[in-house]
Amino acid sequence: MRSFPLFTILFFILPILEIYVLIKAGSSDLIGPVWTIALVVSTAVIGAFLLRQQGLSTLARLQGNLSKGKIPAQEIVEGVLLAVGGALLMTPGFITDTMGFLCLLPYTRKFLAKAIMKRSAMQITTRMGGFTQSSPFRNDDPFNANVYDANNDENIVEGEFTEVEEIEPPTKSKK
Repeated sequence: MRSFPLFTILFFILPILEIYVLIKAGSSDLIGPVWTIALVVSTAVIGAFLLRQQGLSTLARLQGNLSKGKIPAQEIVEGVLLAVGGALLMTPGFITDTMGFLCLLPYTRKFLAKAIMKRSAMQITTRMGGFTQSSPFRNDDPFNANVYDANNDENIVEGEFTEVEEIEPPTKSKK
């Protein structure tokens, strides 16, 4: 089971690291307890503002792609990253705040979304045993509905057909 180490890190190791960093920051002469608390609260407030702004921007792009008839896969993955980033920023601690800001900032969020989509596409194609990443899709982007190129597929023959009822041939009668 591959998810066990991830849950171990998330629920045991990360909280211990967060507590350690908060204690070190609060007990240091450079930051102190008041500034540590102020930093934790301010990252939550800034994170809420960024989450609202970036969420509305992503929603507008999603609606624009839907109206054009495109599949908004990038925007859906970015929306999930925004939700994760918002939750991480509401969690007290500097490590989770850093990870949350990485999910909320546009450039890093787009990079993470593309990496997630590429990994998901590879897993899907591997499990299905169907298409490879390079063929028959152009630009190696199987999530874009408009990238399939029938002109490069030698197995497709274009044409028209009509359905005809099967008629039994006349039988020869002996006279």
